[in-house]
Amino acid sequence: MSDTEEDNEISFPVKFLGRVEVVRSDGLEILSEAAQSLKTPDPFSSEKAARKSKVHLFLSLSGIDILENKTKFLLYSCPLSTISFCAVLPSSPKVFGFVARHPAADTNHCYLFQSQAFSHLLVSVIGDAFRASKKEESIRGGRDLIVEALRHKNKVLQRENEELKRRLAGQSN
Repeated sequence: MSDTEEDNEISFPVKFLGRVEVVRSDGLEILSEAAQSLKTPDPFSSEKAARKSKVHLFLSLSGIDILENKTKFLLYSCPLSTISFCAVLPSSPKVFGFVARHPAADTNHCYLFQSQAFSHLLVSVIGDAFRASKKEESIRGGRDLIVEALRHKNKVLQRENEELKRRLAGQSN
């Protein structure tokens, strides 16, 4: 586990088990079904062909990036706003995963990983990042409302100032 201070990004080396398209966006059953699906060989699935490789999970307030270990090639990038569920697989405590909505298509994918020691920690950290991201989004949204309110107030005061200038100019004539 490494932490990059300037990016507020955390990196975890894990084994990538695969990515599976799922019908629902949450629930432990989804993780179990996805894990079972990955155990079933499918020669036509490129998703399953690329599995069981070492990867680095890079977690930041913007999302989760999955990079191939040796080449650092970006395999997948999942904005935190697309992630709907994250948990450790109850039947296999070293396996964890998350479900994310595809940003361009109306589909959900379950990403599964294995970590010898950090599964519960990773799920907790992803959950914390998700909550922090939502809080930051909420604060940003609140700031936007405040800025809009101040702009409106500024316009009202400018109109009032113009009116007072006209009255003052009319009195001095």
